[in-house]
Amino acid sequence: MYKTESKNRLQNSVQKNSSRFSLKNNNLLKRLTCITSFSLATNLPPFKIYLGLTPPDQHGSVCVYKSNAMVNFSQVSYFTLGAYFDPGPLRWLYFVIILSVYVLIVLSNLLLIVVICLNKTLHEPMYIFLCSLFINEVNGSTVCLVFIAYQILQDVHTISYNLCFLQIFLLYSYGAVNFTNLAVMSYDRYVAICFPLHYNTHMTQRKVTCLIVIVIWLSPLVAVGITIVLTASLKLCGNIMDSVYCDNYLIIKLACSDTTVNNIYEVVAATVFLATPVLVIFFTYIQIFRVCFNGTKQTRQKAVSTCTPHLFSVVNFAFGSAFQIFQTRYDLSHLPQILRIILSLYHLTCQPLFNTPMYGLNLTKVRNMCKNIFSK
Repeated sequence: MYKTESKNRLQNSVQKNSSRFSLKNNNLLKRLTCITSFSLATNLPPFKIYLGLTPPDQHGSVCVYKSNAMVNFSQVSYFTLGAYFDPGPLRWLYFVIILSVYVLIVLSNLLLIVVICLNKTLHEPMYIFLCSLFINEVNGSTVCLVFIAYQILQDVHTISYNLCFLQIFLLYSYGAVNFTNLAVMSYDRYVAICFPLHYNTHMTQRKVTCLIVIVIWLSPLVAVGITIVLTASLKLCGNIMDSVYCDNYLIIKLACSDTTVNNIYEVVAATVFLATPVLVIFFTYIQIFRVCFNGTKQTRQKAVSTCTPHLFSVVNFAFGSAFQIFQTRYDLSHLPQILRIILSLYHLTCQPLFNTPMYGLNLTKVRNMCKNIFSK
């Protein structure tokens, strides 16, 4: 009799405690379920997902994975960058390498900017457009490389909501301005080589100013600003991006609201600021090559000396940008992670790193001015 009563009391106690435990830890179980599901869906390590689902201020969603069974979420206040890996003892080595590359990019670009600005003989449209290109490259490198160098030293790779959109604005502006700048430079070379006698008539100071202010800088900045406004209006059901920096399309993929307007605008913007500049460059170079083949030896030499660095710059930047576009829209998980990271940074590092020696060594006036500076 006594044993039976004790057994019943024990069973009741276990049931009450189990019920209390179940209610108390319901959110924890949901969180663990979400982490497991998201890990299987994205191949991200569970500990990264856990950190991504647990904001520092202890506010946020119980589950941010997009699923009909898991719809509880609050406004995203930060994003987790899931492409970083633990570098272990090589952390500081990577940090020094990235910082060294950044310093080299800034110093080399600033050198050419100063050379062009201080020498009146270089105050020609071609060199003014070059100066604009170098300024933009310093901007892109600063936004990206400084941020990555900082993130390498962190154990948890997060970025605030507002800072993420600021980074997107600056990086997308860098890309769009680069394409418009290269297109304007190709137009300048087209006029100089195909219509040398009418060059000063076509490329007036007023026209050069309009090309720099409106075509190269203002129109891309406005277009990217509209992109940011459209993306910021979306309701997000996630905060984890498989990238080392913020990307607009990756945020759109996290949205649980209608993204039709965003997708249409992205296509229009890509057509205007990517496809159109490439077509302009393609057309101008066809005309330049036609004139070169039919022209004198002096004309061919002039075309080669001024167009080679520009053509290399176009191909180089187009390759890096194309990979980044494909990586955000298609599954490239079959490629090694370190290779994907390097290629995603290609247009932000190799472009500004290679442009300065290419233009500095191939353009005679710039090369001579640099020699004069270092010989003093």
